[in-house]
Amino acid sequence: MTVLTLLRESLGALIDTDEGSLEEARADRSGHAAPGRPLAVVHAECVDDVQKTMRIATETRTPVVVRGAGTGLAGAANAGSGEIVLSLRRMTKIHEVRPDDLLAVVEPGILNADLNTELARHGLWWAPDPASRDISTVGGNIATGAGGLLCAKYGVVRDAVLGVDLVLADGRLLHLGHRSVKGVTGLDLTALVVGSEGTLGVVVGATLKLRRLVPGEICTITATFPDVRAAAAASAAVTAAGVQPAIMELMDAASLAAVHALLSLPAPTSGAAQLTIQTDGPAAVAEAATIAEILRAHEGVTVVSRDRAEGERLLAIRRSMHAAMASLGTTLIEDVSVPRSAMPAMFDEIARIEQEYALTIPTVAHAGDGNLHPNFLFDGPEAPPEVWAAADELFRAAIRLGGTLTGEHGIGVLKRRWLADELGEDQWQLQRQIAAVFDPLGILNPGRVFSPDA
Repeated sequence: MTVLTLLRESLGALIDTDEGSLEEARADRSGHAAPGRPLAVVHAECVDDVQKTMRIATETRTPVVVRGAGTGLAGAANAGSGEIVLSLRRMTKIHEVRPDDLLAVVEPGILNADLNTELARHGLWWAPDPASRDISTVGGNIATGAGGLLCAKYGVVRDAVLGVDLVLADGRLLHLGHRSVKGVTGLDLTALVVGSEGTLGVVVGATLKLRRLVPGEICTITATFPDVRAAAAASAAVTAAGVQPAIMELMDAASLAAVHALLSLPAPTSGAAQLTIQTDGPAAVAEAATIAEILRAHEGVTVVSRDRAEGERLLAIRRSMHAAMASLGTTLIEDVSVPRSAMPAMFDEIARIEQEYALTIPTVAHAGDGNLHPNFLFDGPEAPPEVWAAADELFRAAIRLGGTLTGEHGIGVLKRRWLADELGEDQWQLQRQIAAVFDPLGILNPGRVFSPDA
């Protein structure tokens, strides 16, 4: 009996073999597509559907690729030949919201923004704030260990997950973590699952750590600088001064010009880079004044606004970066992080690589935490060799500066060849061994994170 027959007998109408669905499941927003087409898409609607799928996959030794909204940027959820796509997008329930305990229990398919719309009715919010919040799922945020604009002050996904419900490769269901603020019983398997990119199990539920909505004003500061290095130095100075903005975003000249063109805004000054910073809470006004003073001392032409609507309009410019890059061609959107004091040096490295490879690499950064997103533009469906050579230089530069290959997008398939360079051989082997304990047959997202031929 074939895998497809077993799936149809067990899951009926949840099995999708439409050509359009299969083609869509091959790609994400990285510009990368898996070779071939998957066997089928399973549109799971409950935990039992996931368990049935994994039991069949284990019985038949069939690889499974877990997928949410398909907004990833590392190719981790792209399915190819001979693989089952396990889609969690229909699992969108909010099972519980507890304002007294500051937690919620949710299914993985709910969109980040939809969750926060519902939580706001209770005076609450979930802090992770990826730029893709309107289109990315909570499960996808957990799988990649997502960050976003607010994480310098309010933390990343790992800081906001108390526990997960995890279906293992053989169909067993585990309840990891806790509902209490504290909990150190045994190994922290919840933290291990966050950012594991679907290689350890299928997250079918999450207990999330919430915050109360921040009271007080929101102030937005914009500052333009003669070049990107000056902007990076100014952002490092803000951090060094001990002020903690909620958001501090940097756009270099190429990215700023592209977004202005997309949104039909007046063209910025040639070569100019921009910082957009928000402060919030009871001290927002005083903190904004301190930050503005620092920016002006670093050549920044600075404006402060206390109007929330104006602040959202200004942040919309930063959030439009991906759309602006897509309008220019195929984009390899990269994701490196360095210590915040090393940001000026990292921008120097990007300028060097641009010159050496005759490329323009528009770059934005979560300057509050040193997370940079360089964008490599090219024509055609696959990045040419010179783009990968330039990316190789960029990754190695980030590691030399004390940084990392990825701050929030994950390794997926696009960065797996550099993983051992950062981890070292011993840790790389240990991580592979840990993954094998969870998935001894190697059927969960095979070839993602760890190279298949290693």
